[in-house]
Formats: sequence, structure tokens, C-alpha cells
Amino acid sequence: MLDPRKLRLLRDLARAGTISAVAEAHAYTPSAVSQQLSALEREAGAALLERTGRRVAITEAGHVLIRHAEIVLGALEQAAAAVAGTPSGPVRIGAFPTAMRGLLPAALVRLGGAHPGLRLHVSELDPAEVPDALRERRIDVGLLNDYSTAPIDPDPAIDTAPLLDEPVHLAVPEASAARGIACTRADPWIVASPGTLCHTVALRLCRGEGFHPDVRHQADDFSTVLALVAAGQGVAIVPGMAVPEPVAGVRLVALTTRRRTRVAYRRGSADHPAIAAAVAALTAQGLSRSP
Repeated sequence: MLDPRKLRLLRDLARAGTISAVAEAHAYTPSAVSQQLSALEREAGAALLERTGRRVAITEAGHVLIRHAEIVLGALEQAAAAVAGTPSGPVRIGAFPTAMRGLLPAALVRLGGAHPGLRLHVSELDPAEVPDALRERRIDVGLLNDYSTAPIDPDPAIDTAPLLDEPVHLAVPEASAARGIACTRADPWIVASPGTLCHTVALRLCRGEGFHPDVRHQADDFSTVLALVAAGQGVAIVPGMAVPEPVAGVRLVALTTRRRTRVAYRRGSADHPAIAAAVAALTAQGLSRSP
């Protein structure tokens, strides 16, 4: 019989790439992870890993088992949801900063009022970190986003539901004559940190107009970004939720790009009463903000 806990380790190895990374994510030692994976090979009756010194690669049989592991782990989530009672106990939610300010407070009031038995825990979390946090069971519900110009591939371990589709703006100093990204070729730019989706989107939009932005400043907090724009330090890309009201010194130019936010949870867990209640409250709040 295959042990689901060992299957989870194999799946996470495919994602993380190294035994050390898997060990850190699960608070195990690398030796313990290696032993568990070796035991899984014996249970499966097939070589799942190719070992060369300290490096490991997943075999074809290992990849086949990983595909089945996603189904098994999802089925276990469904089983847990089927026997759960009324919404109660802890619900851990991970959300990015603009959602923490613009969506979560009202959604938490709605959720806590409807289900007082829930214990709500909220963590600020970059969307890129949400899939790992869900797999590692550090959160139960998380908010993901992508942009129409930078879509993200579905994750086999995660299910999602639409939450919010919002406009994206070019933020320019009030005195700027810019009417679109093509007009900012000679302007300094304020972008997010490299490796973030916001950074990728800004560069991709500029490349679409035939130039690479002159990046002068990097900031991940949109309040800081808008303050820099107002001070005449550059132009930037900002989503609608980051600008709930006009900002002195800043003019917004509407773009065709959209930012799309989705609520995410482990595959198979959608019918768990606590998770379903959290998703419903977030979705209702997202709908109330939709244009």
C-alpha cells in the first residue's frame, strides 16, 4: 500500500528540485526525506529516483506516480471534506497586500459574522508563494493573481475560483503628457522587484511597445510606488485595487491589460465547510467590488 505522506514528498521533490528543499518545507532532515523516498520505492516496486552522488532525478516511473499522486491527494481532501461538520475551527488565509487592504477586512467581517465557530488567521503572502503554502498546509485558502498579458499555467495540486477582474493603469506624474506606454520611452520607471509578476508585466508591456524601460526605482508596495510617481520620480504600472481613490500628483491612464485575482485551495477541498465558507465570503466581497 502506498503511503500518501511519502507520495506528497515525491510530488514536492518534483516541484522543489532538491531533497534539501523538500526537507526544509516539511521540517524534516534531508536524511529522513531520503529514507521516506526509499521506502516509497520499495512500496511501489519500482525505481522512482536516479541518484548520482548527492543529486537525484525523477525517473519516468516516478513521474507516472506523481501524476497519480495528485489524484490520490485530491481524493483524500475530498474525503476529509465529506466527513467535516459545520464550519468551525481554524481557517488560514494568505493574501497579497492590496487584497489585505481592499478585500479581506470586509470579507472577514462577513465570514466571522456568519460562522462564529471559525478561527480566522490571515498572513500577508505574495501570490507566487501561495501554491507552496497550500501544498505544505501552511494556509487553507490563498489569493492568486495574474495579468491578461502574463497568464499563469494551472497548478495540478490546486483548484481556484474567480474572485476579481480589475483594470490596470499607467500611473504618471500629474504634469506628464503621456497618454499610453509608448509615450514613456524616455521616462524613468518604477517597477517591482525582479522575479515578481508585477515586474514581468511592466517589462512585457514596454517590450510590446518596442523599448526596454529605464528602471530607476524598485518598490513592491503600491503606496510607495504612487508616492514616487507623485514626486515626479517616474512612471509605473498599478492595478485598480491599489488606487481606491485619487492620489494627489498622480494621473492614471487606463490600459487594456487586466489583473485577474482568483481564490485558491487544495484540490479536493472545495466542499470542506470551513473552506467553502471562506471562499464564499471572499467571492461575495470580490463581486461587490467588480465594475
